[in-house]
Amino acid sequence: MTDKAKIEKLASEFIHGTNLFLVAVRISATGRITVLADRKGGITIEECAELSRYIEKHLDREIEDFELMVSSPGIDMPFLVLEQYYKCEGKRIEVVDIAGNKSSGILKNVTAGGFELETEEKKKTGKGKAVEKRDVSFNYEHVKSAREVLSFK
Repeated sequence: MTDKAKIEKLASEFIHGTNLFLVAVRISATGRITVLADRKGGITIEECAELSRYIEKHLDREIEDFELMVSSPGIDMPFLVLEQYYKCEGKRIEVVDIAGNKSSGILKNVTAGGFELETEEKKKTGKGKAVEKRDVSFNYEHVKSAREVLSFK
């Protein structure tokens, strides 16, 4: 079976000095290697193909059989690395905290320790409804999952 650390090292070598970042490496029991990479503006098909060729060039099919897939993590996948938070700063995300509470709003002020979420609450007033914006702070250790929310507005 292919060593996950070896694949991570190869991907990191390729990515070094670029604006790409490694999100995850997964290896199934059947030898399927999945490498997820991205960059702030989104990874291109060409970049995925180049990374795939680089990794494959450094693996020996004579020693082990494998299937290699390199792609972006996809919008439906929860964030796995800090760079994904930076990538989505200014965009709408959904957060589930460790207590199971869901919040959604605009991702702001991403740091190594946490981030803020600008949420909106609709409040009844004497003149109808008003929208009140509020910033909620999160530390990463209190976040169970976070993902970008696709908007079609």
